[in-house]
Parts: sequence; structure tokens; C-alpha cells
Amino acid sequence: MTDAVQERFARFAADEAPGRSELYAAWARGVARSPEVAAVLAQIPETRRQPPLVFAVTRMLGAELSGFDDWRDFVLARADEIVAECTARRLQTNEPLRLAPLLPVLAEIDGPIALLEVGASAGLCLYPDRYSYRFLDASGAVRLALDPHDGASAVVLESVVRGPIPPMRMPEVRWRAGIDLAPLDAADARDRRWLRGLVWPEETERERRVDAALDIARSDPPLLIAGDALEKLDALAALAPADATLVITTPGVLVHIPRAQRTALVARIRALSARWVTIDPPALLDVWTPPVDAADWPGFVVALDGAVRAAADPLGRSWEWRADAGRAAI
Repeated sequence: MTDAVQERFARFAADEAPGRSELYAAWARGVARSPEVAAVLAQIPETRRQPPLVFAVTRMLGAELSGFDDWRDFVLARADEIVAECTARRLQTNEPLRLAPLLPVLAEIDGPIALLEVGASAGLCLYPDRYSYRFLDASGAVRLALDPHDGASAVVLESVVRGPIPPMRMPEVRWRAGIDLAPLDAADARDRRWLRGLVWPEETERERRVDAALDIARSDPPLLIAGDALEKLDALAALAPADATLVITTPGVLVHIPRAQRTALVARIRALSARWVTIDPPALLDVWTPPVDAADWPGFVVALDGAVRAAADPLGRSWEWRADAGRAAI
């Protein structure tokens, strides 16, 4: 068992961490060389033993961003607590930047909207109207800037757009709600530490963005309920105001749901009187119109009711509009 843990962390150090976090690469290399630490991590269920989750848990519990020797000592001293927290938690990346490629899709939907997110975490993707947007070219120059109606936001979402930019506007969100197996509270200090811990150490701009978004969610909390979306979706959707268009979003969550339940959930969403906005790996679903060749598709698919709208980086850092909606582009 410890050999499998060491091999998994060695792969992470070699293939996933370089170029993104040298500290996480160093910690992972250390695990790969330390049977003692690997023995602790082997007590965690395999589905909860991903290196980013393990590292985030230790940071939430107070591990310093220092070298492997210090981190190893922390793990050995807090082994039982780390195993318990990793067993109970799952990766809940709550990245508001995903809203950048979703904004032109939301702009297609008429009227005020009632926004319901599946896999909402702390609900940071429920505030598309409360963030500022800066759409950039490859050199970093601003091609289009959009701000909330009351002025620039503390959360500025910068995203590179390849090719033309479709017409966009800030949505009017009348209601915000979400479902999550374990929703997080933006006002809870421990939940905030957990979300910060999910941001890799060298991603300082992303950490500032998440912090500022948490402040917005704390000041105007969404309705978040705990449970399985298949069981809770209909009842929560029924609470949406009748004078707003219900929009159900699944940004990045469907990949974490087993295939049978995922297929059933998509069918349930499409059976409701709602619009469905999602961003997913191209091979994850077979509902895309027109069909998508996963082998040639750059990044994830952004879609409205299954109709393909854009190709996007999974976290929204860049995207390309690929829909001909019959409207002029910028």
C-alpha cells in the first residue's frame, strides 16, 4: 500500500506540479522518498488521497508553506487528524474565473435570471453580476472591459479570448442557490481556510481572487443546501422566483459524478423548465450539438442546453467562441 502512495506522489511531482507549484513538487518528492509519511497517507481511502487534497488539508490544519522536512514533521505529529479530514473531504475547487467564458452564454438568456448551481461549494460562481471582467488578447491588452452596474468589483476576472468576442452584457441575477454534498460557508473561518488551501501555493493572484469572492458571498449569502443533486434539484428549483428565467449551471462538477448518476442528472436538468449552462471535458457527455471530436477539441466544452458555444480552458483562463448565434461579434 505504501508503495502505491509513493508512486502516486512521485507521478504528481514529475508530471503535474512542475511549472505550477515548486513547493508541492518538493512535498510530493519527499512523500515518494518517505515510507513513514506514505504509511500515514495509506490510511486515507484511495479516492481521497489525491496530492492536492492531502496538501490542502494539511494547510487548513496549519501546516506552514516551508520545506518538506517541516511538512513531514507536521504530518507525523497530526497523522490521525489528517487522515480523518482527508477521509471526510473532497476537492471543491471554487474558481470564479470559470464565469468568464460563461458570461456570453448567460448574455443569450432573456430577462432576469434565477441562478442555481450544482456542485456549488461556497457559491462563488453564483455572482456573475458582481464581478468585473477583463477580456484580453494574447499580449495581455484589454479587448473588452465590463463592470457591475454599481462600479468596478474587488474581483476582477481576466481571461484571454482567442478570435472574436461575442456581444456581452452583465446579467441581472434575481435569485442565487446551489446544491453541494458538503456546501461551504463563506463566513466560516475553517471553510475559508479550506478553500484557500485548495489554491496552490504559487497561485497568488488566484488566492486574492478567491478571497475577494468569499467576501462578496459572505456579504450576500446564496441559498445553499446539502445533498445529492438528483434528490434535491426539483425541490430547490421550485423555490426560484416565477418572474425570472431559471438557469441551472454545472461548471466543472459533472466530471466528479459517476457515469450513471451523471446521465440521470443531465436528463433531470433538461426535463425542467430551465436553461442549462455547463463547462465540461468534451468526451464526458454525448449531448453536444453539433457533436464534438474530443481528440481535436482544445480544452473543455462550454454549452447552452447542450448546444456548443465555446472551447475553454477548464478554469476559464482562456477561451474561444465557436458558436454562430447570428449576431455580430466584436
